[in-house]
Amino acid sequence: MRGPSGPAGREHGHSLPVTERKQVLLRLDPAVYDALARWASDELRSANAQIEFLLRRALGEAGRLPANTAPIPRRGRPPKTGKAAPPTDAPAGAPPDASTPEPE
Repeated sequence: MRGPSGPAGREHGHSLPVTERKQVLLRLDPAVYDALARWASDELRSANAQIEFLLRRALGEAGRLPANTAPIPRRGRPPKTGKAAPPTDAPAGAPPDASTPEPE
């Protein structure tokens, strides 16, 4: 098994620089974890991302979130770059309609 080769960066499609993240072992009651995992799933987050989201919100509401805190890193597919195709009313894969005039 290979060890970590270093932090991921632009070569892996991340647009923001990757910063060191603190790893924490957290012990939770299984019922609490199950409820947290369901909530995270409803919001399309991992359980870990949901915990960080909730902790940041609680720290902010308590006035204890440091001003120099970096935003939560965005995960998933990077945004598309370049020119987007114009929207059409035709279903995907349908041939162009000859009766519709072309825009000039």
